Amino acid sequence: MTFLDMLHTASTRNSSLLCVGLDPEPTRFPAQMQGNPRKIYDFCAAIVDATADLVCAFKPQIAYFAAHGAEDQLERLMQHLRANAPEVPVILDAKRGDIGSTAEQYAKEAFERYGADAVTLSPFMGFDSVEPYLQYPGKGAFLLCRTSNPGGDDLQNQRLASVDGQPLLYEHIARLAQGPWNKNGQLGLVVGATYPAEIERVRALAPTVPLLIPGVGAQGGDAAATVKAGWRPDGPIIVNSSRAILYASNGTDFAAAARREALKTRDMLQAARPL
Repeated sequence: MTFLDMLHTASTRNSSLLCVGLDPEPTRFPAQMQGNPRKIYDFCAAIVDATADLVCAFKPQIAYFAAHGAEDQLERLMQHLRANAPEVPVILDAKRGDIGSTAEQYAKEAFERYGADAVTLSPFMGFDSVEPYLQYPGKGAFLLCRTSNPGGDDLQNQRLASVDGQPLLYEHIARLAQGPWNKNGQLGLVVGATYPAEIERVRALAPTVPLLIPGVGAQGGDAAATVKAGWRPDGPIIVNSSRAILYASNGTDFAAAARREALKTRDMLQAARPL
């Protein structure tokens, strides 16, 4: 199945708009694992098993694995996901952004080495830095558009005087993703939950592309406002929560606590969907 097919299937089967972000930080692991990077796979696999029937996607953040030399554990985790949650799509959060042959290698890393269904990208270097990922039929690519961090204003909220209508940069990216760059329907956009007005603006400019929305949970994004601003019947949203779910407990019940938090968040998001 394509990424969009998997997303639709998982969202429908699990009645979910929730994506669980897998950002393993060993210093925050429960006591029996704490500080041990060799336990990254064990921790993440337990979270996956506890939440797989509650989510529309999983999103491993590659930096949390690479920083500890744990790429082999990420490979094992991807295999675990395929074996135990085969219809839940996996978005590799890598935020790559390079051109030509280098982008081809990053695409191979995401889709061949790790077997991800989609990947996050920076569009700063233009379409030729995105195009190699679109050579993989059915895979998804989410372009950073209006991110949840305060520093996003430094570039994303600046006007482009040389473009008709002088749009803000993030508005221009949204138009490109909805239009000329989205040749095979593979593109989506990353828009932070901390800016619901901007989510609504992006949705107006890109009515049908999927939106990956981080920032609910520990970052303080309003779940109800996020869904109201971004969800459309023909425009899916994927609302990510990481730390609030992963570290709901630092005891031996960490997986059960993660499930309770994921269930609460899933139900909150579902309740906010327009009737």
